[in-house]
Amino acid sequence: MPVDAKEGDRKISPVLPWESPGAAYVPNMPAVRDVSLSRASKFILSCLMVLWSLFLALNSLLRGSFRTDNTRGLLHPSINSTVCPQWDALYPIINTQIDAELDNIFASTDFKLRTIDLLAGAVRIPTESHDNSGPVGEDSVWDSFADLHEYLERAFPLVYAKLNVTKINTYGLVYHWQGSTEAKPILLTAHQDVVPVDPTTVSQWIHPPYSGHYDGTWIWGRGSCDDKSEIIERLVAVDTLLRHGFSPARTVIIAFGFDEETTGFEGAGHIAKYLEETYGHDGFAMLVDEGTGLDANFGNNIYFATPAVSEKGYLDVRVEITSPGGHSSIPPAHTGIGLLSLAVSAIEAIPYTPELLRNGTPFSTIQCIANYSPSFPEYLRTLSRKAVNDDSALARLKNALSKLSPATEALLMTTQAVDIIEGGVKVNALPERASAVVNHRIAEHSSVAELQQHYIDVLSPVAASHKLTLRVFGRVIVTGDSGEITVSTAFGTPLEPSPKTPVGYGPYSIVGGTIKATVATSKLYSGTSVILGPSLLMRTLTLLSFAFPCHIDDGLVAENTDTMHYWNLTKNIFRFSLVTESDHYNGVHTVNEALRADALIEGIRFLTKLILNVDESALS
Repeated sequence: MPVDAKEGDRKISPVLPWESPGAAYVPNMPAVRDVSLSRASKFILSCLMVLWSLFLALNSLLRGSFRTDNTRGLLHPSINSTVCPQWDALYPIINTQIDAELDNIFASTDFKLRTIDLLAGAVRIPTESHDNSGPVGEDSVWDSFADLHEYLERAFPLVYAKLNVTKINTYGLVYHWQGSTEAKPILLTAHQDVVPVDPTTVSQWIHPPYSGHYDGTWIWGRGSCDDKSEIIERLVAVDTLLRHGFSPARTVIIAFGFDEETTGFEGAGHIAKYLEETYGHDGFAMLVDEGTGLDANFGNNIYFATPAVSEKGYLDVRVEITSPGGHSSIPPAHTGIGLLSLAVSAIEAIPYTPELLRNGTPFSTIQCIANYSPSFPEYLRTLSRKAVNDDSALARLKNALSKLSPATEALLMTTQAVDIIEGGVKVNALPERASAVVNHRIAEHSSVAELQQHYIDVLSPVAASHKLTLRVFGRVIVTGDSGEITVSTAFGTPLEPSPKTPVGYGPYSIVGGTIKATVATSKLYSGTSVILGPSLLMRTLTLLSFAFPCHIDDGLVAENTDTMHYWNLTKNIFRFSLVTESDHYNGVHTVNEALRADALIEGIRFLTKLILNVDESALS
């Protein structure tokens, strides 16, 4: 409760940021102690005082202004917003009894210890995937995945007895739990592989990276956070439901890829084809994969749950210069490396333009933060409110966010980073070839084609001024006789920005309501209030960097998960893990990866309630 504050000569009683000022302050009426009034007069005066108080409260509500000494227009979590719709906590109705029984089981020490042992056993199997791994069946690096499969079958005998288990491309796993109706299935995904442990860092680990050690609080080891915990949570949720007699009306599919940390093409890529052939295009009601989580830095002891509903696109571009060689004692004005430096300078001199569109995910996220977070800068809150209908305010908000931090600017634009450069073979020989690779994360509002056109616009003047041929993705744009600039895809296949998941009533509200129900009944999260807001999936960035520019977290968020292979399966893809930053000891992909054991149990509670809620829903 904030301390008393004074406004002029009026004392404002302590109020929470979302309380109406009408409830906090009623103007003093003139003193009447020496005046004798009739009962009628007293009654009329009392009515006027009541009406005055109601007027103040109603006026405050109509203006949407919930003021304190430091916030304006902040909404209580229980109040809905037209620009950031909230959904009530959603609990199973038909399956109320089994939900309650399972919550009691999940709270038991025996269950917790058994579940910890299950994750520890999976962590002890080092299923590393490498960028240079050969094909399945040819490279022995994949052999450890067979060990993991044997372990899972031993650990979950009931699941393997009751569900149909199919292996895709040898090491992909698909579990089919048949429902009693023809309703579209729900798809729960995760991945079996982990990033390699750098041998030079092993001594820096508090506990060995593949020990699966449990110290009473943390489960240690590579994969404890990313992503074997998600595998164990999904299988334990199904196993527990089976043990308590639950039989789904809606089919449940669980799919585990095995090369998400590289490209996902061997695992999820093959699984996606199998699932589309089996269930058809748009054959699933929804998909839930790893992703964003709960952010505890929202303020006022509120969690911000940000299911990622879209992802940026991706493209690595190679810019290559070929030019005549010769002895370096007779150099041209610009060698091939010099020409490459001119091209790189031109690329960096004209970055992509930030955009903030009202129908974009970043705008929706900003509105949620502006309406509900007391920590959001006040000037941005004001701009955000105006930007809903005011184009000038929208432009000013875009500029303000772009200047707030590099992280917030990255949300609004296609990014470019020159990460690799090479050229020349000998100090006295003119380089005949030089190249650079530029990494791009393509904005939600943009496209691969727009990025390719940008290269034409930026490099055409460079090519023309130095009489170079410019070839961009196979098209000759400019011709010259002094060499050539070739722009091409460096690695893999260009990836368009993902489709956006609808965020209205339906799958989104079910996921959001289940998140709220899980947190409301959680001992770990103490029943804290939750604000739900859609997010754009970014690497090493939580969406609350808007409100906390220095708050960067590489433990909660990844980019381009296996879902990039599943776009054809459903319009409703949610990248979300019920976990907070503090539930990861040191993030992921680094030394001392460890997961809070209690968070593992909360993930199981969330998935169990989600399966029950979706099973009871009327989703087509």
